[in-house]
Amino acid sequence: MIKPHGANQLNSLFISDEQQRQDLIEHAKSLPQILVSSATAANAVMLGSGYFTPLNGFMSKADILSVANQMKTEAGVFFPTPVANMLVEVQGISQGQQIALLDPNREGDPVIAIQTVNQIDELTEIELNDVVNKIYGTTDSNHPGVKAFLSQGRYVVSGDIQVLNFSYFEIDFPETFKTADQIRADIEASGWQKVVAFQTRNPMHRAHEELCKMAMQAVDADGCVIHMLLGKLKAGDIPANVRNEAIETMVDHYFEPNSAMISGYGFDMLYAGPREAVLHAVFRQNMGATHFIIGRDHAGVGDYYGAFDAQAIFEEQVPEGVLEIQIFNADHTAYSKKLNEVVMMRDVPDHAAEDFVLLSGTKVREMLGQGIAPPPEFSRPEVAQILMDYYQSL
Repeated sequence: MIKPHGANQLNSLFISDEQQRQDLIEHAKSLPQILVSSATAANAVMLGSGYFTPLNGFMSKADILSVANQMKTEAGVFFPTPVANMLVEVQGISQGQQIALLDPNREGDPVIAIQTVNQIDELTEIELNDVVNKIYGTTDSNHPGVKAFLSQGRYVVSGDIQVLNFSYFEIDFPETFKTADQIRADIEASGWQKVVAFQTRNPMHRAHEELCKMAMQAVDADGCVIHMLLGKLKAGDIPANVRNEAIETMVDHYFEPNSAMISGYGFDMLYAGPREAVLHAVFRQNMGATHFIIGRDHAGVGDYYGAFDAQAIFEEQVPEGVLEIQIFNADHTAYSKKLNEVVMMRDVPDHAAEDFVLLSGTKVREMLGQGIAPPPEFSRPEVAQILMDYYQSL
């Protein structure tokens, strides 16, 4: 199986020994209690579940600046985005002490991790804006990722962590949420060698389904892991439980047995376009995938990124050899009326726009809200029914 990123084995920071974990939960009661942001809590979940191998905890200011400028930590570990505990104020926190990180996403704000404080630094406004511009390609506060990042504060509290739970993800999505270790075990149990990973934060329509199948065929893969983001999205996006039901229904009806598995990960969407695409590749390698689909406007939002910037970054900025996972570059996919099948647009240069079944996201939402199913060439009827039920319940 493919090696994890930068290591021979996964570096999962979750305390799996039950007695040790209970002892640490009790110990946390005596520590300074720090309510962290949703982004920091999600980072803790990803560190705990092995997706951020080989990191041992939260990055320092020097690491953040280095990652922003060079996509590597001060120690030279390749990483495309900061993994940080950033706070608005740090009163009562001192270097060398342990602090209990409280989860803002669960009732009662329970402790999610214990951090040993290595360093406390403050980013200047110039440094903060530079980091944001490098990671997101803009400093526009209307960008949802930029807005979320800037809301966390300027203080950077670095240090190793011990993760005590997986927040609401393992509670709300017990069948879907899986750690990188668990997915590797599932891949091994399935007997798969070549594995395609597909990232989604949306329900999958017919074009997404066929794209997974195209990629599997192109690389002669044994199976596909449909890996769903379960964390916070921007306003208006379809909630994870609805996406989960829609994707499960699609796989049950339209994929061959033992050719696809559905899983989810506990992370908030960054909407960082190219940089987030590279991050996605890092944790897909960590979960055991050999190939990763990068499509049009991957991890993008609005018109902040070019259609294929997320593919170009791998060729232009990611040093050769730092990642073992291979990228499958995909074009926009749509149903061809001429050929009566879903195709990649780049493969049919003789087609005009009217030869495809194309619907905007706005149009699809309007149809679903009115109880009108999109055409079957666009969305499978079983999936459309789930989405119609959701939109009509709003």
